[in-house]
Amino acid sequence: MHGSALFFLELGGVILLLGLLGRLSARFGLSPIPLYLLGGLAFGHGGLIPVVTSETFIETGATLGVVLLLLMLGLEYTGAELVASLRTTTRAGIVDLVANFVPGFLLGLAFGLGFLPSLFLGGVTYISSSGVVAKLLEDLGWTGNRETPAVLSLLVFEDLAMAVILPILGALALGGTLLGTVASVLAALAAVGLILLGATRQSARFSRWVFSASDEFNLLTLLGVTLVVAGFAEQLSVSAGVGAFLVGIGVSGEAAHRAKRFLEPLRDLFAAMFFVFFGLTTDPAVLIGAALPIAVLAVVTGLSKYYTGKWAAKRVGIGERGQARAGSALIARGEFSIIIAGLGASAAGDDRLPAVAAGYVIVMATAGPIAARFAGRQKSKTPISPIPERAPVG
Repeated sequence: MHGSALFFLELGGVILLLGLLGRLSARFGLSPIPLYLLGGLAFGHGGLIPVVTSETFIETGATLGVVLLLLMLGLEYTGAELVASLRTTTRAGIVDLVANFVPGFLLGLAFGLGFLPSLFLGGVTYISSSGVVAKLLEDLGWTGNRETPAVLSLLVFEDLAMAVILPILGALALGGTLLGTVASVLAALAAVGLILLGATRQSARFSRWVFSASDEFNLLTLLGVTLVVAGFAEQLSVSAGVGAFLVGIGVSGEAAHRAKRFLEPLRDLFAAMFFVFFGLTTDPAVLIGAALPIAVLAVVTGLSKYYTGKWAAKRVGIGERGQARAGSALIARGEFSIIIAGLGASAAGDDRLPAVAAGYVIVMATAGPIAARFAGRQKSKTPISPIPERAPVG
C-alpha cells in the first residue's frame, strides 16, 4: 500500500477510535483519559494493531498536546490570583505535597525503580487531575458547594507547584554532572521566576499586544508566541509546558476568555493524541507485570489524597459530608501525572515507570469519579461567590 495512503488510514483510524472512546466514556459519566490510554496500548508495540507510519506525526501531536494543556491551564489564572492563592493555601498545599509525593517516592524505591525514577513517580502520585476534577464538580452540581473553594485552592497550589517541580525534574532528567544539574535547576527556577513576575505585572499590556479583532490572527499570534516561548524554555532546561503555562498566565481578562474559546478544539484533539501516544510507547506486557505496584500505589495514594482533601475542607469549617465530597473529588489523577511520567521515561532507564504511571492513571482517573459519586450529591444551601472555571480535558 502507498505510504501516504497508509498514513491517512492509520491516523484516521486512531482519531475515529478516540471519538468513539470519548462517546463511550461520556455515556458512563467518566473521564475519557483511561480509555485514551487503553486505545494507545491497543495500537502500540505489543498491542493488537501496531501503528507504524503515523507514529511520528502522533508523537509531534502529543508534544503539542502537552503545550496546549498547560497553556489553557495558565489562561484560567492571572499572576495576581496565583500569588493570592499561595498566601491563603500554603499550609494545606504543603500538607498535600508531602502526603501524596512522599508515598509515591518511597513506594518507587521499595519496588526497585531507583532514586531518580522514584522522584518522578512521586510527582505522578502527587498532583490531581485538574480536568477530571473540574468536570466532576460541574457534572455532579458541586460548583456552588461550600467545600468547592477549598478543592480549587488545592488545585491552584498544585498548578503553581508544577511550575517549580517540572523544571527541577526536567533538569534532573537531562543527567550530567552534579554541578551541571544544580546549575540547570537554578537557571530553570530563575527563568520561571522572571516570567511569572513579568506575567504578574505586565499581563494587561501583553494581552493588548497579542489580541486584535480577528480570532484568526489571535490564534496564529498566541500559538506562535507560545511555541517560541516553549522553545526558549526547553533551551533553558525548563519544560516547554511550563513556558506555555506562564504564557497563559500572561493573558488576562477578555483576551483570556476569547483565547479559551478558539483554543479548546485544538487542545482537545492534541491532548487526546498525547494520551494515545503515551499508551503507544507503553508495552502492555510490562503493564501486566506492574500490577502489584499499581494496586499498592492506587490504594495508598487514593487514601492519602482523600484525607488531605477532607482536612483542607475541615480547616475552613466544612461539615463531615462536605469534607467527604472534597476528599473524593481530588482522588483522580490524569493529564499532569502522565506529563511527569513522560518526562521521566528517559531518566528511568527502563520501561517500568511509564507502565506503572499508565496503569496508575487508568485506575485513578476511573476510581476518582466513582468515589465522588458515592460521596453524595447534596448541595450547599448557602451560595458563595463565583469561582474560577477550570479547563476540563475531554
